Amino acid sequence: MAKETTRMPMSTAGLTSFSEEYHSKIEIKPGHVIIVSVIVILVTAALHLWGTGLLT
Repeated sequence: MAKETTRMPMSTAGLTSFSEEYHSKIEIKPGHVIIVSVIVILVTAALHLWGTGLLT
C-alpha cells in the first residue's frame, strides 16, 4: 500500500524575492516639508494680495 503524504505549498510559491527596504539618497525631515509648505502658502497669499500691483 502506498504511503499517503500531504503536500504543503512551498513558502516562496514561485515568487521572486527582493529587498523591500529602500534607502533614498535624499533624506528630507518632515519638519522641513512643513516649513517649505508654509512659505509657499505665504508667498502665494502675498502674490494674490499685492501681485496685481506689480504687473501694472
